[in-house]
Amino acid sequence: MKTGKGNGTLMIILAGLFWGSMGIFVRKLGEYGFTSVQIAAMRLFVAAVCFAVILWFKEPAGFRIRKKDIPLFLGLGLGSILFFTICYFTAIQMMSMSVAAILLYTSPIWVMLMSILFLREKMTMIKGIALFLSFAGCVLVSGFQQGNMTVAGFLIGLGAGVGYGLYSILGTVAMKRYSPYVVTTYTFIIAAAGAIIICQPADIVRKFCGVTNLAILLCFVLITGLVTAVIPFLLYTFGLQSVESGKAAIFATIEPLVATLLGAVVFSEAVSLEAGIGIVCILAAVILLNRKC
Repeated sequence: MKTGKGNGTLMIILAGLFWGSMGIFVRKLGEYGFTSVQIAAMRLFVAAVCFAVILWFKEPAGFRIRKKDIPLFLGLGLGSILFFTICYFTAIQMMSMSVAAILLYTSPIWVMLMSILFLREKMTMIKGIALFLSFAGCVLVSGFQQGNMTVAGFLIGLGAGVGYGLYSILGTVAMKRYSPYVVTTYTFIIAAAGAIIICQPADIVRKFCGVTNLAILLCFVLITGLVTAVIPFLLYTFGLQSVESGKAAIFATIEPLVATLLGAVVFSEAVSLEAGIGIVCILAAVILLNRKC
């Protein structure tokens, strides 16, 4: 399915909306005693299974990929999705959530730089202004605090941003050779396989066995995978068919905006004046990029 530029932009923004709801699911699963890495592993596993089923019905021949493209999919699964997850959750443990989020959302900077270097995308004044607005908005929304920042934590946090942004670059390359169904399926199968190795699966099984409402927990895990991974990554990958990776990364910064608003509505978290200004900055960046430039 090919997408027009307008539809591609909408898909990427919708992906950001779904990703922005992740905090609700993570907090709920955390109440069951699962660690952040275990939650990430369950999310990746559900997504991998769902994508494999979708591919089986939509494009069964897509399970066959060229051997020379295996490194590309390893980069997507391990170098992007899994690496980003490990770095991000490690950064959260080493510093405040706000600083970790700011470092994560340096991703548009890395995407734009890598796009210029490797994909030959043009850097324009509009993109530069939008990039500045989106990053400034993320800083304001997150509420920058130094916390217990260390050099190691800073570098790991930047690693999360690089890994997060790498999906746009490698995904753009993969989309020239394979359909979105193939790209997302192999990306998540590889990421899930890596996550299972590091998440202490035996401990996950023990926690599942220890709950009284197993059916409810299983349903919630399934919904978590669908809402925070399957739906948004399909939308984002389809969107990359018609939107430059640099622009796509900035469109996706609507995620912290959504997370902030959901936190205020669902968890009664206060929205400061700085956060309000940050929301306006992010919206301005999205609107600015949606103009012809």
